[in-house]
Amino acid sequence: MVKQQKGFTLIELMIVIAIIGILAAVAVPQYGQYTKRAKFSEVVTQTAATKTAVTLCFQEEGGLGTCNGDGAAGSYAGIPADVAAPGVGLVNAMTTAAGVISATGHATELNGDTYILTPTANATNTQLTWAVTGTCVAANLCKD
Repeated sequence: MVKQQKGFTLIELMIVIAIIGILAAVAVPQYGQYTKRAKFSEVVTQTAATKTAVTLCFQEEGGLGTCNGDGAAGSYAGIPADVAAPGVGLVNAMTTAAGVISATGHATELNGDTYILTPTANATNTQLTWAVTGTCVAANLCKD
């Protein structure tokens, strides 16, 4: 009488556990970067309204000189006020000066990475193009 084997051998089980361990070792760091990018998207989203306001300011004023968020005399009224203290979700600070929008992420959750949008007018001064800079580009949290 031949006895049939039931189940897996110890070696087979150890190979499966090793494969799962290797996959987990690769996936965990990627997951951390993914969640950080997802959190940083809030910083990018917070700048969208200001970007629209700067574009309107540029169209109505004919330049970027008065497109500030400080509310000072002579500044365009439609630009949202600067945020200088933590408290707006994951955005620590956001400022607008002459159309340049600078946003800083939360110090602990986003390492204080910055997102800077710089507008440039075309040759006929009728359209803006936006350049993205800041530490978020090098950290692969935003796209340039």
